[in-house]
Amino acid sequence: MLPDTLHKLPQVERFAYAKVLAYMSRVDNEVTIEEMAMFEQRLGTALLSPSQRKEVRVSLKSPPPLAESLSKLSPEGGRLAFRDAVLMSAADGTVDDSEMEALRELASLLDLEDGAINRMLAWVRDGYNWMQAGFELLNEL
Repeated sequence: MLPDTLHKLPQVERFAYAKVLAYMSRVDNEVTIEEMAMFEQRLGTALLSPSQRKEVRVSLKSPPPLAESLSKLSPEGGRLAFRDAVLMSAADGTVDDSEMEALRELASLLDLEDGAINRMLAWVRDGYNWMQAGFELLNEL
């Protein structure tokens, strides 16, 4: 699990954050097992009520517009949503054109600096490499 501050956000922000991730999961009209695993893991970290979890899962089929969900997020909540949107986009090993376009829209709506997407993708790549090194280490033990 990522060390995180997500659970410290107000519940309304955690709910909006989850809807941003629902939006991201549907961008390419395909939800992979890896994306769903990441989505469910992040939903757990958000500590939503059972009814909110149900509503967010329903929004996987028809998520609200990105700007609508972002309007309910503080700058910190928006950055956390951005980070996890990048993680979800890369969860299956590739970031396709539609996912990249959605990340650009998200970065723009959050008024993030140029290069924010590339910096986050580098962080994700480093993290996956670290995890792979851990698996290799386990095989050596």
